[in-house]
Amino acid sequence: MDAATLTYDTLRFEYEDFPETKEPVWILGRKYSVFTEKEEILLDVTSRLWFTYRKNFPAIGGTGPTSDTGWGCMLRCGQMIFAQALVCRHLGRDWRWIKGKRQMDNYFSVLNAFIDKKDSYYSIHQIAQMGVGEGKSIGQWYGPNTVAQVLKKLATFDTWSSLAVHIAMDNTVVMEEIRRLCQSNFSCAGAAAFPAVESDLLYNGYPEEAGVRDRLSLWKPLVLLIPLRLGLTEINEAYIETLKHCFMMPQSLGVIGGKPNSAHYFIGYVGEELIYLDPHTTQPAVEPNESGCLPDESFHCQHPPCRMSIAELDPSIAVGFFCNTEEDFNDWCQQIKKLCLVRGALPMFELVERQPSHFSNPDVLNLTPDSSDADRLERFFDSEDEDFEILSL
Repeated sequence: MDAATLTYDTLRFEYEDFPETKEPVWILGRKYSVFTEKEEILLDVTSRLWFTYRKNFPAIGGTGPTSDTGWGCMLRCGQMIFAQALVCRHLGRDWRWIKGKRQMDNYFSVLNAFIDKKDSYYSIHQIAQMGVGEGKSIGQWYGPNTVAQVLKKLATFDTWSSLAVHIAMDNTVVMEEIRRLCQSNFSCAGAAAFPAVESDLLYNGYPEEAGVRDRLSLWKPLVLLIPLRLGLTEINEAYIETLKHCFMMPQSLGVIGGKPNSAHYFIGYVGEELIYLDPHTTQPAVEPNESGCLPDESFHCQHPPCRMSIAELDPSIAVGFFCNTEEDFNDWCQQIKKLCLVRGALPMFELVERQPSHFSNPDVLNLTPDSSDADRLERFFDSEDEDFEILSL
């Protein structure tokens, strides 16, 4: 049987349990012990939204594919890392999914944003069709950079979450640009900075109070995605300790990557192994039941997660972080600066205060969807995922 067509029931008894080790287990900024916190580890993993191949969903574009088996794994990984951002945004990092327990409305609002239908913000339909603007045909495999660019565009329509999405190119995170982006709604003084909250607002069926509240906030929650290439054909071992530290940070959203046609969502590590959720399982598309509720069990991985040696990781990845407040971002910056001092940990990217002079387009990374330079933004990101600057010692 082909691995891409295995069902959830076929797979759930075939995964290895966590090894009995004194090494700590790190899951998206949380530290666990296998000996004393095994149940907590598995509950944390199960609570992540797990998006896999699906079949029999409405045709993409009306006449396109009705399944993403064989081509949608990186798109599903992009959904997972972005879903983790929405979970942190609306439910908090401490939220847990328990089978059979009634969940709050915000949980289903997050889940509905990824359901396989054309009007969900981050559905496979939206990602595949938006990818056409990035030079990818529907049904074509994506790399981590392409899916990051597409998710950034789609997030502009998600007024409920009201996220500031920044993609750090050229292996450089510019603090000034991120602060400007996260505070961009408040560049005007006086009443212009705070439009009347009584005005009629549309929130696409999502809770209105969240959108109103965010308009009175001074910081838009940040999703920071950093596409990187950490070697030529295999990961440079000098970056392994740095990569591990990324999973230790409380702002961690994990990593998307893997080899062509075999993308994974990495959520942590233990020892020299990465822990990941695998999208290569084909499940039927899910529809609301007769009572209007959405069956959600298939969106949670209820078996021990997969593991692989860090040395086997393909060097083309995207690292993600979520900073709900400005304090979170400042704390993240301090952690990155301290990481540069860790012995044996080679920085994967550069953190700078202002735009480096060698950047050819100073404003191109922060154009908004209604910018008159939208066409230039398209051309800027029209390159293939492999066109990264190679980091070297």
